[in-house]
Amino acid sequence: MIDFSDYLDAEWVPALGCTEPASIALAAATASSQSSGEIKSVRISCDPRMYKNCYAVGIPFSQGKVGGHWAAALGSLAEDPSVGLEVFKENSPERIDSAASLLDGGAVIIDVDTDHQDLWVDCYVQREEGDGRAVIAGSHNSVVRIERDGKIVVDEMEELSGFRENSMQHRVADIGMKGLMDLARSIDEEERLRLEEGIELNMAIAKHGETLFPDRFSKCGSCDLLEKAPRLVCGGVYARMSGEDFSVMSLAGSGNKGITATVPLVLWAKHLGVSREHMQEALALACLMTSATTNYLGTLSAMCGCANAAGVGLAAGRIYLENGDEDTIARAVNNMVGNLAGMICDGAKIGCGMKALTAVDAAYRSTELALAGVGIPVTDGIVGSSIHGSLTNLGKIAQEGMAVTDESILDIMKSKHLLDRS
Repeated sequence: MIDFSDYLDAEWVPALGCTEPASIALAAATASSQSSGEIKSVRISCDPRMYKNCYAVGIPFSQGKVGGHWAAALGSLAEDPSVGLEVFKENSPERIDSAASLLDGGAVIIDVDTDHQDLWVDCYVQREEGDGRAVIAGSHNSVVRIERDGKIVVDEMEELSGFRENSMQHRVADIGMKGLMDLARSIDEEERLRLEEGIELNMAIAKHGETLFPDRFSKCGSCDLLEKAPRLVCGGVYARMSGEDFSVMSLAGSGNKGITATVPLVLWAKHLGVSREHMQEALALACLMTSATTNYLGTLSAMCGCANAAGVGLAAGRIYLENGDEDTIARAVNNMVGNLAGMICDGAKIGCGMKALTAVDAAYRSTELALAGVGIPVTDGIVGSSIHGSLTNLGKIAQEGMAVTDESILDIMKSKHLLDRS
């Protein structure tokens, strides 16, 4: 059985800004820390989906800067890589000016390495007093190699050969629904407090995000819960993708997944009048199910993980809130897979807020049907005869069937001219 504290260490991680540019910045900060003096060049090689998710997303504490090149430049100037995915906290007006000078001088280059389809960032920083290299692979904050002037300082590359099979997401996916529900019920007081920390962070950015929209959308005093929850999630994701200066609690490598799985459950639990303890257990199950689904899709995917992973997790959590059993959760999962499968991921950007809104709405309706005994049958499309079967089919579509789709999305994004929002 998995220790839930170990699970939280791996999958419930504070992050500032989108996790892809944060990962690039962390790699640059780590590489840069191996030497000193003026920075001469920063070169990044990354997998296609890392590039895609950095393309149009805002960077916190950057005065509105956008994209992977800014992330790399700012990261190379950071002084403390130990802060992990919250590296943008170190941004300052002086650092932004220095990063602009690097970019203006053509010192920052990002290449797409199509040989790497899993998460991969390889950063080389040349400084006046020497060179540094850092490689992040497998997960956004997993530094597997560090080099100083060509000499290896840290080398954990060999562990990547079995990374997917040994990953926390894979281990969670192997447990089965009964095991996941038992694990959620078993969480201790310290683990509950860690879940509450994420609730606080994710609710804060959601409430802030609401203020960024016009009153027609955000001021819905007469809205019922079905309208309020999706709007709040949309606001949180919109704020995060815009680069607002709020940390979130990421889930399965994504802050958007964290917001989507967390915020509606808190609102629904309050509406139902369930105990705080029961809500925490529902959130634990939602997180676990999100991680399990992400294992089938891939940490970075051609499908929208916010909808297809966090949405599935949210549905499982809502059924738990209502004291539903395994069969009811299975119906809800099938309803989600039969409904939202194929929603593409065209990179991290403010439009993700709309996809998150759709995911929350779909999770609510899928669970309402499931609680009424209605589920999409196995005879329909890619729906399987079990949760494992449905998610296996979903993963096959995401990782095999949509590979060409992902290439087309990347080609379109490369051909576009990204307007400078700085």
